[in-house]
Formats: sequence, structure tokens, C-alpha cells
Amino acid sequence: MLIALGVTGGIGAYKAVEVGRSLQRHGHDVVAVMTRSAARFVGPVTFEAITRRPVITSQWKPGVNADIEHIAIADQIALLLVAPCTANVIGKFAAGIADDFLSSLYLATRAPVLLAPAMNSNMLAHDAVQRNVRTLAARGVRFVEPGEGYLACGWIGKGRLAEPSDIVAAAVAILAPSDSILRGRHVLVTAGPTYEDIDPVRYVGNRSSGRMGFALAAEARRRGARVTLVAGPTTVEPPAADDLVRVRSADEMYAAVTTAAGQADVVIMAAAVADYTPVAPASQKVAKSDAPLTLTLRRTRDILAELAEMPSRPAAGRPMLVGFAAETGDAAAKARNKRVGKGIDVIVANDVSRPDAGFEVDTNAVTIIGADGEQVLPVQSKDRVAAAVLDRVEALLRMRATQKVGSGVIS
Repeated sequence: MLIALGVTGGIGAYKAVEVGRSLQRHGHDVVAVMTRSAARFVGPVTFEAITRRPVITSQWKPGVNADIEHIAIADQIALLLVAPCTANVIGKFAAGIADDFLSSLYLATRAPVLLAPAMNSNMLAHDAVQRNVRTLAARGVRFVEPGEGYLACGWIGKGRLAEPSDIVAAAVAILAPSDSILRGRHVLVTAGPTYEDIDPVRYVGNRSSGRMGFALAAEARRRGARVTLVAGPTTVEPPAADDLVRVRSADEMYAAVTTAAGQADVVIMAAAVADYTPVAPASQKVAKSDAPLTLTLRRTRDILAELAEMPSRPAAGRPMLVGFAAETGDAAAKARNKRVGKGIDVIVANDVSRPDAGFEVDTNAVTIIGADGEQVLPVQSKDRVAAAVLDRVEALLRMRATQKVGSGVIS
């Protein structure tokens, strides 16, 4: 999900960097919106480096329709979080003043709003500030209580910005759905490539970055699931998970998944697991020569197909199985055959030959295929694709639960 992180002019602005980084670890995208005063404390380039997005510092950005950018972002974000939030910005929000990008965004968005105030103790206690806080609270704005201790002004009291971990926890709690059927269930997600070693230096691999699997793991955890994430070698940092298992090869992926699958309610195989691996990797680096090099490869084990054959557990049954088919050409047709051939519940087809989908990019375009029908998703963020996949999983879990009740079986 996309979160707008508003940063206003206070010494606590340096903590906002960690807030943004932690939100990313929870699987969210962050766009930083800085006031002119905030830029006096922390440079915009710092936030641009961690968010990998342009930092918004003005509503008068040059270009066609740039002056209504706040409307576009207002529609996209799932949360507006302002940390630190000064007395001045609290007052502007309460009065409906829109004289910069952040205050305009507040009026334009219908997303939840979370403020983390930070100011001098006397300012915080002033009747005008407290009245503004009450006004905003009555509109549904949430607050993270300021901490107590040494303030930048030299005073000791209440008013310092809350710790980044507390701010992030409050933001994650707002975004977490309360009615998800995944809450309390165990979801196993795989992500990234596998590397099949030729010798201690070289390997056979693929271009998977792990972004799609990481988005699925983050979304499942946001919905309250207990997540085990099995990840191959990735350059992208993984999101928070209850259990993170790092693997390198297809054989290691197989061992990790089959070990964890016995306790899982849902298994989502988003990893690009190698289909073949060298029969006998060399123990020393293979010397270069002018002669052709022949590699003998063996087929790796089909993890999903074997999971589909595992016996049903008493009461719990077999885990719901979701696979990914990274194809070129007619991806949907190939994926339909794979789903039936493997005997799995859902398969997600994507054409990795497209420059805007598949490997090494933040967007994807997929077709979600199940026995109950197909859903075509146009190009969009992998976070949104993950949400759609898990919506489908939740619908099937509810259907499965209804069928058990109808048959007199209660799990």
C-alpha cells in the first residue's frame, strides 16, 4: 500500500527517515511530502534515497497539470501519516487552510490520517493547540501520543516525537483489516530466484528480484496471518515476517517449503524456482579454455505438484495452493494447463517478456486463474496485485469453510 509520509519543520524530522524505512520493511510504498521548513532539518535527497520516489516539496511543480498532483496522490494513498507534525500544521489542518502541498493533500484525501505531534511542552498544552487536536479527533484523525523527556529547546517534558517503532505500529494497525479470514492462519510464501551452482564462482539463475513474493508476504501479514517467508538470494530487502528462511538452491527451497507446509493453511509459491540444476557442481572453479563447455543438468523436484499430492490433514485438510507461472507468449493458456496438471487451487499467470511486468520491476500485469473463474489485472503495482491474489484466496477459504459446514464437518 502507498503511504504519504508528511514531514514538517521540527528536529524530529530526522526520525521520519526511520519511520519511512520501517514502513517499507512492513511492505508498504512511501512517498515523502515535505514542507519548506522540514527541508531545513533534513534534505529531500535523504527521503528520495530511501523511498526511491521523487520527494514532493511544492505544489507548484513545473509541467502540465502538475498543480493538481495532490489530487492524484490523494486518490492513491491508503494513509496520510505526518511525523513530526508541528502545532502550525495541526492548526492548518483544523482550520482547513490549504496553502502548501501537505495541507492541500489533507483536504483532498479520503484516506485515514495519522498525526504524530512534536513541539515544546507549553505549546502542546496551550488551549489553542488542544482545541485543534480535539477538532481533528472529532473528524476521525488519529494521533500518536508525544513522548516525554529532553526536548530540543532544552526543556524536559511532554512533546518530543514518539519513537519510530510506535509510530509505525500505529500506522500498520490502521491499515490492517479486522475481518480478514487470514487472521491467525499460517501463510507460507516463497520469493525470489534460486541459484544453481556450476562451481564455487558460477551459477545458473534467473532475473527474479523477489518483489512479488515480498509484496504477498507483506499483504498476508497485514491481514493478520502468521507468515513464513522462504526467500532465495535477492537484492531487495525482505519485509517483516514471523519466520524468514533464506535458501539458495532449488533443493534448499524444496526442503524449506516441505518442512513448513505441514503447518500451513495457505502456500503461495511466487519464487522462480529453477527447473534444472547441474548434476555434479565442480568443487573448484572450472578453468577457462577454448573448448566448448558442456553442462549436464537434471530436473529439479516440482514443489507445488508434490504439495498437491500430500495427504489431507485431519480437520485442517490440505493447504490451499497458489502457484505463479512466469511465461513468455500466451501466459494464460500455459498457466491453465499447469494448474490442472499440478492439481493446485489457483495459478497466477504473467508474461515476463513485458518491460512493465514480471521480473526486476515494481509493477505487474497478471491473470488469476482458478476453477471458479479468471480475473485479468492490468498493469499496476505489485502491492495491488498481491492484494487481489489474497482477496481471491480469502474468497476460496470462505467457500471451503461454507462447504465444510454444509457437509456437517466443522474445522
